[in-house]
Amino acid sequence: MKSFYGYISDAWSSPREGYVGALRQDRLKAWRQESTVQKIDRPTRLDRARALGYKAKQGIIVARVKVRRGGRKKSRYERNRKTSKMGVNSMSMAKSIQRIAEERAGRRFRNMEVLNSYWVAEDGRQKFYEVILVDPCSTSIMSDKDLNWVCNDVHRGRAVRGKTSAGRKGRGQRHKGSGTEKTRPGIRAHDGKGK
Repeated sequence: MKSFYGYISDAWSSPREGYVGALRQDRLKAWRQESTVQKIDRPTRLDRARALGYKAKQGIIVARVKVRRGGRKKSRYERNRKTSKMGVNSMSMAKSIQRIAEERAGRRFRNMEVLNSYWVAEDGRQKFYEVILVDPCSTSIMSDKDLNWVCNDVHRGRAVRGKTSAGRKGRGQRHKGSGTEKTRPGIRAHDGKGK
């Protein structure tokens, strides 16, 4: 028998269809008018939020962040350069858009630590992520056996140091063993051959 969260997960497996698709257009109209980092009352995707550590209790908030889509470009130089090194048409970004969203949420709520984040919507210009933030100084978090590890000082600034799930993926730390020898201790080690 499928759980309540299972039905939510099935609905979000194809977000352009079903009731999620119908709600999506109305939501996007409102979300485009909001500020870049918007604190919200409850998660849009409850199943995904719970899987990533969200609990409806004091010391935990959810923020919706919008980030512009697309890759990077640099200005075209005038002369005395090798045209193959111009890189105007396509330059890969050093960070994913999701990591940028987590960092923006962390800067907006400086007393909190980013726990994790997940995708909720996108249109032609922007992507929307919901970021779960935890207050490490809250007594309800300190007494929570599942979340009190965040209170340790070594987890300070998790998002900007690439310690979240999206950050570890971008640093090549998702797997261990064969094929990932160059990614440790960091992505810049071994002459940058990790990526």
